[in-house]
Amino acid sequence: MKKLITNSLLLFLLIFCFSCTETQSHKTIKLAHGLDVSHSVHKAMMKMGENLEKISGGKMKVKIYPNQQLGSERECLELLQIGSLDMTKVSVGTMENFAPKMKVLGLPFLFRNKQHSFDVLDGPIGKGLLDEGEKYWLKGLCYYDAGSRSFYTKERPVNSPEDLKGLKIRVMESATAMNMVRNLGGSPTPISWGELYTALQQGVVDGAENNPPSFYLSRHYEVCKFYSLDEHTVLPDVLVVGTHFWDSLTEQEQKWLQEAADQSVPYQRELWDASEKEALEAVKKEGVEIIYPDKDPFAEEVQGIYDEYKNQPEMYELIQEIKKTK
Repeated sequence: MKKLITNSLLLFLLIFCFSCTETQSHKTIKLAHGLDVSHSVHKAMMKMGENLEKISGGKMKVKIYPNQQLGSERECLELLQIGSLDMTKVSVGTMENFAPKMKVLGLPFLFRNKQHSFDVLDGPIGKGLLDEGEKYWLKGLCYYDAGSRSFYTKERPVNSPEDLKGLKIRVMESATAMNMVRNLGGSPTPISWGELYTALQQGVVDGAENNPPSFYLSRHYEVCKFYSLDEHTVLPDVLVVGTHFWDSLTEQEQKWLQEAADQSVPYQRELWDASEKEALEAVKKEGVEIIYPDKDPFAEEVQGIYDEYKNQPEMYELIQEIKKTK
């Protein structure tokens, strides 16, 4: 009987703590993600919450649960789909499982440079892709800069695609990322971000791929002493709201939330630039060898991925539109 009462009490507390409406005077939005609190994206979402409270006159607030407190990226998206969570931040690589057209943004060597990626994401192509997940109860609000992803390894540096042969490389749960690693000669191994440090330590994988701040803040440099900046993908993060929650908002509340999200983007991009430089300097001091390989051989090896889309007219046309964007 005591156990039954205890379980009931815990259930009540859980429902109470995760209730969207904290009081009748304002709404509290639950936002969960897997990043460290020192990450530029977390800081940007904190800024978004501050802006939202000001814009709404205190009627809307944001409560953030970082560090995978409520689950992995995929788990958070699933919580959004059933209405148990309001917002999350995920990589486009994870989002493509719920919004298929978004996989185009994960194609290797798609963008000429960072400005080209911003022009695409901030323009009609990027805005259109944000709505791709609505039929799966997920709506994108904005993109955050996540820089370029590169390979880091334990036993040997990656100077060319040949160096990836025989290596188990951790990737996100992304068919595009797995296809890329496979084309480069590696063995793609999907593992949750929160489990990756241990997987690297125990030799479950030989390396991974990510941007400099994530490599540094995750402390993966303690295990992997080679970082090869081939910059194969420019994969942004996406701030996502569940349509169950979005549709419960008034039109005015939706405008407030979108405005606060948009205002946080330039702030995050400034923070990101600084964090990239700091991360590379920090890992160098920790004994990591930074390699700057010739990117052309990597780009040549993955060209077959683009050829595969010739049989998918809609996606192939989207790729061409992105390449033409100036």
